[in-house]
Amino acid sequence: MNQSTDRLRDVLIIGSGAAGGAAAAHLSAAGHDVLVLERDPEERIKPCGGGMAASVQQWFPFSLEPAVEQVIRRVDFSWCLEDPVVAELPGEAPFWIVRRERLDRLLAEQAIQAGAEHMVDVEVSDVSRHSDNWEVTAKDGRRWRSRAVVIADGSSSPWPQQLGIGARKVQTASTMSVRLEGQGTLEDGTTRFEFGLVKQGFAWAFPLAGGVNIGVGSFIGNQDADPESVLAKLLPDLGFEPDAGMRQRGQLRVWNGHHRLDGDGIVVVGDAASLCDPFLAEGLRPALMSGCEAAQHLDGWLKGEQRDLRAYSRAMRMRWGDSMAWGRRIAQAFYRFPGVGYQLGIKRPTAPRRIAQILSGEMGYGDIAQRVIKRLLLQRG
Repeated sequence: MNQSTDRLRDVLIIGSGAAGGAAAAHLSAAGHDVLVLERDPEERIKPCGGGMAASVQQWFPFSLEPAVEQVIRRVDFSWCLEDPVVAELPGEAPFWIVRRERLDRLLAEQAIQAGAEHMVDVEVSDVSRHSDNWEVTAKDGRRWRSRAVVIADGSSSPWPQQLGIGARKVQTASTMSVRLEGQGTLEDGTTRFEFGLVKQGFAWAFPLAGGVNIGVGSFIGNQDADPESVLAKLLPDLGFEPDAGMRQRGQLRVWNGHHRLDGDGIVVVGDAASLCDPFLAEGLRPALMSGCEAAQHLDGWLKGEQRDLRAYSRAMRMRWGDSMAWGRRIAQAFYRFPGVGYQLGIKRPTAPRRIAQILSGEMGYGDIAQRVIKRLLLQRG
């Protein structure tokens, strides 16, 4: 099929995950002509954690609660399945667990209601600038033109590096995600973080309505941890068979430095922008944040109120990157000496509350980083 359209869109969004969906919902609500291009032909189960601070609701004019399956009140930590630490989360409903495919669908539906178009089974083969506009070409020959482009197609996206935006050198965490039916021994309203079983990383278990998302992630070094051996120990501890669940391996781009996230009429958002927290692997909040932030700046640029999109990159640096710069330093110290990190970090009386405040968005890594890093490096031996 060799099909092109003469219609010039305002915005083409490549990818309909959380970041792309957030951008589409806001841009279409602002009256822009938006087309979302999604590679998958049908809804795909996404067994990633699905945890996000409830404070993200303030960025949306519609309720996200239809996608929320659990409200987390407590976080349990363990070291090699023992030595437990419990943190009660502060505030009212500070942390939500969503089923990712349900959240993506909710955002897509809101965008479509506001006038956006959504096309599936589109594998993009080229993104290029022609004169004052962008042209996006699919592998089957279809082409679309637009004034602006949002790159939102996740950690495997080739476009940021090809187009010279985002991280120049990508750093990834090796992950395995598992979706399980039933909650085993995991209680409603409780998440679990397991350190010790995973070399230079950790495992997590987040409850859904009638299910659990479990993940194993290795964050620094050679990332040669065997997630299957970790799951064989962790799953029975959570009340499941060692080989239970639908499993999905992945490479997750993590934050590794300040980079420009914009170009001439183009922005990169979410995992494609390498925004994932390098310490706690939080990716959903920065995905939604970047999608909303990008939409705000694109709206101003499309209306002629902004000369360029550099303010988007500056905003993400201030709102997210400055904290992640400290988070990366904490991760490097913690995961090189995880046993010391657990004793001096997680087991410290104030530490669980601090982690809970970071997860809930009340606090950034910069608020605790210098004390934590100094403690880890001075006492690692």
